[in-house]
Amino acid sequence: VQLVESGGGLVQAGDSLRLACAASGLAFSNYGMGWFRQAPGIEREFVAAISWSGADTYYADSVKGRFTISRDNAKNTVYLQMDSLKPEDTAVYYCGAVLSGFPRKADEYDHWGQGTQVTVSS
Repeated sequence: VQLVESGGGLVQAGDSLRLACAASGLAFSNYGMGWFRQAPGIEREFVAAISWSGADTYYADSVKGRFTISRDNAKNTVYLQMDSLKPEDTAVYYCGAVLSGFPRKADEYDHWGQGTQVTVSS
């Protein structure tokens, strides 16, 4: 199983970024997918999750209304559209895959990518 994140970078506050996570080696449409982030010295934090079908989504309060998670099962890819970025969004962003549900706890995920850095300057 391989999850590869892309799309991170250095942006200014108020800008947008779109992250992508391409999956291989698993039956992608059977998996719930989640985005998490981790800043230095802080535990991995839930950002957003989406059900296997894409019909259900869940967001952390800190990103609700600014971030949008989506997926394309034909392309084995999950996305995170991030708008109105803030300096506090700076972190390494990880995608995870889980066979059951679309939980908010990182330790419930079965597979992880290597992460992509997002840095938001003020």
